[in-house]
Amino acid sequence: MWVPWSMATIDLNADLGETVAGVPTADDEAMFAVISSASVACGGHAGDAASLRAAVDRAARFGVAVGGHPSYPDTANFGRVPVAMASDELTATIAAQLSLLVQSGADVRYVKPHGALYHAVAVNAEQADAVATAIASLAERLGRPLPVLGLHGEIERAARAAGLGFVREAFLDRGYLPGGTLVPRGEPGALLRDPAEVAARAVRLVREGVVQAVDGSLVTVEAASLCVHGDSPDAVAMARAVRAALDADGIGVRAPW
Repeated sequence: MWVPWSMATIDLNADLGETVAGVPTADDEAMFAVISSASVACGGHAGDAASLRAAVDRAARFGVAVGGHPSYPDTANFGRVPVAMASDELTATIAAQLSLLVQSGADVRYVKPHGALYHAVAVNAEQADAVATAIASLAERLGRPLPVLGLHGEIERAARAAGLGFVREAFLDRGYLPGGTLVPRGEPGALLRDPAEVAARAVRLVREGVVQAVDGSLVTVEAASLCVHGDSPDAVAMARAVRAALDADGIGVRAPW
């Protein structure tokens, strides 16, 4: 169906509430002011009772949708290292993390796995099923849909099989390989820091559905949500530039949940 140019909309999300040992890793107050969805850390890789309550408060003040951001239980590595876990153990830890978020008073609208788990469930069917099982259990408890936000792959299959919705996202501050996957952290081109470049990428993703890979080629990316990591260098400047560019181009920023 043809959609008028002026009616394009997109979700803008950030990973927030990622407090470690009581110290925030991002300027959450500034980030909440420009995004439409916040994926909130719930104790697996970061986050504590105080940060969860603060996130719930900010979401209410800024009109931002809250999503759960569970991970492998690994605060030492910020959830960025794969952890070998049996399916039932993984389901249990994801369920426990999401329960903490609900207990904080959050009106949880979606779930986005974090870090190494995010990438693992895109390719590992067993772990994708384990995560989907935990999310489906919470959705049943809440009595409403609870879609998953992530990359296309096994987790999309598992989410749909479990009766959950699935929303694909694209990353504004991460480099892409020609095959459509992200440049691994630590490698050249993995992180983008120029607010103008990131803002232009956001508009192009919405208008053309493509992103330029590190080799200069164009990669087709289907996404209904765009992410700026809250703990990225210059995250606030990038998020503000993205929001300004989307607004200037007539693209509505709206949560799809």
